[in-house]
Amino acid sequence: MGLAGNLVKRLPSAPSLPSLADLTDEKDRFVPRLSFFKRRIRLKGNSKISVPLGAVLLFPCIVIILIIVLIVRHPSSPGSLMMPAGAPPAIRKISEDYDKVFVTGCLEPQTDGPRANAALVVLARNQELEGVVQSIKSMERHFNRWFHYPYVFLNDGDFNQTFKETIINHTSAPVEFGKIDPEMWGYPNWVDLETAREGICEQGDAAIMYGGMESYHHMCRFYSGFFYKHELLQKYDWYWRVEPEIKYFCDLTYDPFIHMERANKTYGFTIAVKELKETVPNIFRYASAYKRVNNITSQGLWEMFAEPAVAEEDTSLPTDDPKYRPPLPEEILGSEGGHGGVPDVDPEAMEGEIYNMCHFWSNFEIARLDWFRSKPYNDFFDMMDRSGGFWMERWGDAPIHSLAAGVLLSPSDIHYFRDIGYRHTTIQHCPANAPGNRQLPRIPFLETTTEEKKRKEEDEYWETWDSVKENGVGCRCKCDTDIVDVEGKLGSCLAEWVNVAGGWASPA
Repeated sequence: MGLAGNLVKRLPSAPSLPSLADLTDEKDRFVPRLSFFKRRIRLKGNSKISVPLGAVLLFPCIVIILIIVLIVRHPSSPGSLMMPAGAPPAIRKISEDYDKVFVTGCLEPQTDGPRANAALVVLARNQELEGVVQSIKSMERHFNRWFHYPYVFLNDGDFNQTFKETIINHTSAPVEFGKIDPEMWGYPNWVDLETAREGICEQGDAAIMYGGMESYHHMCRFYSGFFYKHELLQKYDWYWRVEPEIKYFCDLTYDPFIHMERANKTYGFTIAVKELKETVPNIFRYASAYKRVNNITSQGLWEMFAEPAVAEEDTSLPTDDPKYRPPLPEEILGSEGGHGGVPDVDPEAMEGEIYNMCHFWSNFEIARLDWFRSKPYNDFFDMMDRSGGFWMERWGDAPIHSLAAGVLLSPSDIHYFRDIGYRHTTIQHCPANAPGNRQLPRIPFLETTTEEKKRKEEDEYWETWDSVKENGVGCRCKCDTDIVDVEGKLGSCLAEWVNVAGGWASPA
């Protein structure tokens, strides 16, 4: 036999195809399984009209699904706030009338360039060491390994030696550790302690998020009106707030402090979201009162946080009406403080405006410290503080900073760091990568604090990054995929920022 004959011998025999009779038998065996659903049911005992049983069983299932969808998508549903709302508009270009991206894509970091008088500020306790290490490693990998800005760690207690040694081991930048003065952390002497603590307990009973945690109220007040007064920060002009358990997704290959100075910016954010209504029911009354009492005209940023009231409120509203706004208790103020400069606030005279709950998410912010130290800001804080809202309600530093900016600043004073990928808890912003030749190879970052195998795995993970997109601005971003970007959720306030920043840019 020749080659062809050997080849034929070695080929496996083709499998036999099923006959028509086999296929018919299989069909006959399958049909009885569906015949149960084909049984027809009379609408009434003597009716000639009947419907298949399958349709009867399917109809209530469809109704239940529609009800669930309507409930979740309803604007008043708490589940709708952070529900995915289609493709995130993160790569749409915003007007550059007041603000623009400092750098699109990557640069070669200027390791020997000028530095701003700035610090990275971390408020933490000893038991948060693991989460702090996570944040520092992310900050060093994506930014500070090139720029070496100093860290300032603050604590209302004493940092232990383990905390200090571990932190110093994770950065080559200078590090300082400071303790917060009791006057900056705790109840002021003009507050009635019994009333304040009772107010916090009531918030806990009402299941207001963090409302029953006394230390959380102290933290919010500290970050609202005292952190910038700490002795370790007096020598700095700028600060970048760093929280425990955060993650950065993009490389920041330029110095944001220098660019903020050059652009004459005051405050920078990367995420803007809505606050929980039950935490700040009265905050807008007092912020609006400060603006009115001091005869301050909006410079264009206030409109990001205020919107016209739907209708004029009735002064005779019952207390169970959702529009009713109870007064803050006067007994929160000690006899020594009196009203402490807090004007009488008429809840029905907010100039026809209501708070839309938007705020800059202040767990990431880059800002001028001299703005926080200014008399207008401190006057604003003092009035808000004396109202008692930090105790009788759960006012956060984020809406305080934001409403103060709305009163005192303009859109041109604000910078949106849309090129910084950032995540805290379950909220994240991660930009698309810049197209063209704006992506540069990453220099390996084999930091020495992690076990060798793991640090190589980490470096290999970051060695590849997400695909580029038109209008993308990020540098080597690699986003987490387990959470929808905040800009694609209904709780985002990106649209409110775009409205005051000049709108979306027209297509080229």
